[in-house]
Amino acid sequence: MDAMLPFVGSSKKVLLLGAGFVTRPTAVELDKAGIKVTVACRTLESAKKLCEGLPQSNAISLDVSDNAALEREIGKVGLVISLIPYTFHAQVIKAAINQKKHVVTTSYVSDAMMALDQEAKDAGITVFNEIGLDPGLDHLYAVKTITEVHKAGGKITSFLSYCGGLPAPENSDNPLGYKFSWSPRGVLLAARNTAQYYKDGKKETTPGDKLMSTAKPYQIYPGYAFEAYPNRDSTPFRERYNIPEAQTLIRGTLRYQGNPAFVQTLRDLGLLSEDKHDFMQNSDATWKESFAKIVGSSSSTDTDLVWAVSSKTKFADNDEKERILAGLRWVGLFSDDKIGPGGNPLDCLCGSLEKKMQYEKGERDFVMLQHKFGIEWADGRHETRTSTLCEYGESEGSGGYSAMAKLVGVPCAVAVQMVLSGEIKDKGILAPVTPELAEPIRVKLQKDYGIELIEKTLA
Repeated sequence: MDAMLPFVGSSKKVLLLGAGFVTRPTAVELDKAGIKVTVACRTLESAKKLCEGLPQSNAISLDVSDNAALEREIGKVGLVISLIPYTFHAQVIKAAINQKKHVVTTSYVSDAMMALDQEAKDAGITVFNEIGLDPGLDHLYAVKTITEVHKAGGKITSFLSYCGGLPAPENSDNPLGYKFSWSPRGVLLAARNTAQYYKDGKKETTPGDKLMSTAKPYQIYPGYAFEAYPNRDSTPFRERYNIPEAQTLIRGTLRYQGNPAFVQTLRDLGLLSEDKHDFMQNSDATWKESFAKIVGSSSSTDTDLVWAVSSKTKFADNDEKERILAGLRWVGLFSDDKIGPGGNPLDCLCGSLEKKMQYEKGERDFVMLQHKFGIEWADGRHETRTSTLCEYGESEGSGGYSAMAKLVGVPCAVAVQMVLSGEIKDKGILAPVTPELAEPIRVKLQKDYGIELIEKTLA
């Protein structure tokens, strides 16, 4: 790895908040660079586990809701990395402003974070965000191509960007074609989000209750059967990416074929609801009895459950109906399995899925990210370019990184080093959506880590 600029004083120390599955690559790369990392987690054991084999690291227990304790720890270092849930970031940034210390996160800039921009500038600190995979690597290569096209006098008429964190195809062996490295809750909640985007010059909205039913086959390579659907609000990216000319702009999610229809069925049946039910307060209740009440079935017999399911959702054809019913049985909804704790359909379902959909030893994950640019040149010619990342993780139990952990954690570590070394000098609440901020990180990731998107011109 290329030598970084020299570090001085407390700037050679960082505080890493969180010990989740993407934090290990960040801690390892910083340790290799000779940066002392204090890993802080509510549970000391989790922090200690993350520090194993890292001579520059130490573990502490810290409750981030304790502002005094948080500021005390931030005061000892040059920078704080916040890899805890995004709802805590504004609080962490405020503490860092008070201590005049830099911050790095991998999360989208929220309104609460952006509101601290002037205070961060006044404190002279850099708060660098959106530097993981998505957001992160996606920004770096979107900005690269858009800048090149604009400099050559072209226009970006359409921009499609789809990303999926998935099991490797040979490990996608369940009805959802999906596995979890952490709680399924976030993935299932995301399936309820309303999506906004531009299509053929018009602003379109897909309501959350119909989101999964709009998924369409999306070809990247013929060897993968993907379906794609829009993700949250893509409309600000006309301005963020400086492409006001884009008539179509969609950022979305990739899943394996069949997953969106299955998740849409879960939603239609009321299984993604967070509403508490009296009959679900007893964790010893069976799934078939609870499921019958959720879907309004007259009994918990197989025949009545199938009838109730069929009356609440639509299937494309009989084959899909049989496939999805088999999947619901596999989840355990027709069985005498206990629903477990949770008290509502979503949390009880998450408990069941978490048991059945973990990565087993020897299995690996897979990340696919692709941008597709529609370009119009000054002479009227049209061209399509793609930027594609296809990455497999190390197998579970091997001690290596998952693809997701590597592609979130390593870019984060590189950004930390560049802020500490002064290579990133800008102050305030930042994200790598301008060439000045994106290109130096993109080049370093490509040269030092081999992390890059492969660019092609299709036509």
